[in-house]
Amino acid sequence: MLFLERLAEEKIQQAMARGDFDNLPGKGKPIPDEKDMALVPQEMRVAYRLMKNAGYVPEEVRLLREIEEAARLLELPEEEAGGPREAQARLQLLMCRLGEVRGGNLALEDRYYRLIAARLAGIKAAGAEGQ
Repeated sequence: MLFLERLAEEKIQQAMARGDFDNLPGKGKPIPDEKDMALVPQEMRVAYRLMKNAGYVPEEVRLLREIEEAARLLELPEEEAGGPREAQARLQLLMCRLGEVRGGNLALEDRYYRLIAARLAGIKAAGAEGQ
């Protein structure tokens, strides 16, 4: 056993002896199944659960959320969004970062960007007609 593993095990044993784990919620109950882990291999689920409980968000997920936010800004009127050029530049920058995180599949990302831009252009055009 490695030094750190042995040290961690000793700390856990000391905490158990003090009773630190006695009144935890869910004690004696099975760990609930997480439906969003269905596609995660069994041997990786514990690591994913630990990261999730620690508040870790993968870079790709963070970027996808920011892309959605930038796309919503393009749907807003120009005075609220800070201008369409800034929003489009932000969206393009985020798409490039996402391409880097995913391993540089920029052809797919560029296609995705064009689809979003076309959809948003249609929304803006429909909104302008309604005014």
